Amino acid sequence: MPLGLLLGLGRSWRRKRTSSLDILSSKRGPRDYYKGKNCKPTGFHTRKGGYVVVNEKLPNYVVPDLTDFKLKPYVSQCPIDVKTAEAADSAK
Repeated sequence: MPLGLLLGLGRSWRRKRTSSLDILSSKRGPRDYYKGKNCKPTGFHTRKGGYVVVNEKLPNYVVPDLTDFKLKPYVSQCPIDVKTAEAADSAK
């Protein structure tokens, strides 16, 4: 009887210990743990399974007036080389 107890203690010491710094995921956490995707909630769940969106929680983007603005809103992935006076002066 005491030999089995000693063998059990020896096995528990040899077991790899889990680090407390491991990344907590939904598979490693408690049964009802939901990590999410780093998004803020925009409302709340009702008792009957519905979802109510709260307007105060929605993001509000403030965009300035861009009329008569030189630059375009799209930046191309493949820029075209444009010869300018500054580039010509630096090449000489």
